[in-house]
Amino acid sequence: MSLLIKFILAHLIGDFFLQTAKSIDQKNKKKWRSPHLYIHTVIHFALLLLIAGLNHWIAALIITTSHLLIDGCKLQFQNEKNKQTWFFVDQLLHLIVIIAVWAFISQITAIEISASFLAGATAFIFLSRPASFVIYQALSHWSGEMAEEGQNEKALPKAGSYIGMLERALVFGFILIGQWGAIGFLMAAKSIFRFGDLTRAKDRKLTEYILIGTFLSFGMAILAGIVFTYYYSHF
Repeated sequence: MSLLIKFILAHLIGDFFLQTAKSIDQKNKKKWRSPHLYIHTVIHFALLLLIAGLNHWIAALIITTSHLLIDGCKLQFQNEKNKQTWFFVDQLLHLIVIIAVWAFISQITAIEISASFLAGATAFIFLSRPASFVIYQALSHWSGEMAEEGQNEKALPKAGSYIGMLERALVFGFILIGQWGAIGFLMAAKSIFRFGDLTRAKDRKLTEYILIGTFLSFGMAILAGIVFTYYYSHF
């Protein structure tokens, strides 16, 4: 496992600390013709050798070659509209290659996934987009009216959905570590940030709309946490 951590550490340093904004911009413009793409690849190879050790040079070469191909394809196919998607795809592919090389070196033929892990992963997945969709449907009767009232308000696209997913993930995590008090702190913090919206409302509609959405979001996360902890302790 320590070797896997070393591989990941080399990747993080190379991708997020040893690149400048200028070099990234140059890669985006020139793509495969950019010398910074190949300098970036050499740096990754050197980091892998330095952190993991010279005896793992074959693994380092495989990881570095795949890194070059993945980065080059990302630069070739990304544009302003899908740049965010390609960033996550790029990082996921790098991680898959690193894990695959580590598994081969460590002679790991199969990774046993416990039922508890699957239950936890299922809960996290449910609390992301599925829960957002459920809440959206539950509030759809009033969403059109609220949109008309707030049409002059400037807001980030889909920010509310992302905030909801993050808060549910935090609530679920707090339940897993037994920090119920932190959930109250999180709800209080959200109430403070929402206070401006509530005080600007000329009637009770916006207040009630926000409260219903908040209680639904927190309630679903708490329920998922309770079900998971019960499952984990009894099965």
